[in-house]
Amino acid sequence: QVQLIESGGGLVQAGGSLRLSCTASGRTVSNYRLAWFRRAPVREREFVASIDYTGASTYGTRSMESRFSISRDNANNAIYLQMNNLKPEDTAMYYCAAARPPMAYASWGQGTQVTVSS
Repeated sequence: QVQLIESGGGLVQAGGSLRLSCTASGRTVSNYRLAWFRRAPVREREFVASIDYTGASTYGTRSMESRFSISRDNANNAIYLQMNNLKPEDTAMYYCAAARPPMAYASWGQGTQVTVSS
């Protein structure tokens, strides 16, 4: 089973940047699909971005695609989410997840809090 630990969250002013990291252990995830999700208070969980084993990425919205960048480092069993031009509406708990294709996401981290002040 894959264990995931996120880091890099924090408090940032609107317009600022953060880089989230997620490190996997237990198994090599080089052939896994890896993703970031987020959940804000009183809102449903929201897909942010994913990256497959080839490095191909997808994003939840055009706004995310224009401001966020997902990447992976197979040598270190890690994924990252670079977030630029952050907005107050990006405030949420961010989770990383792993899926072994073709299965759904079965491994989840505990989350890292991102708070963007206006």
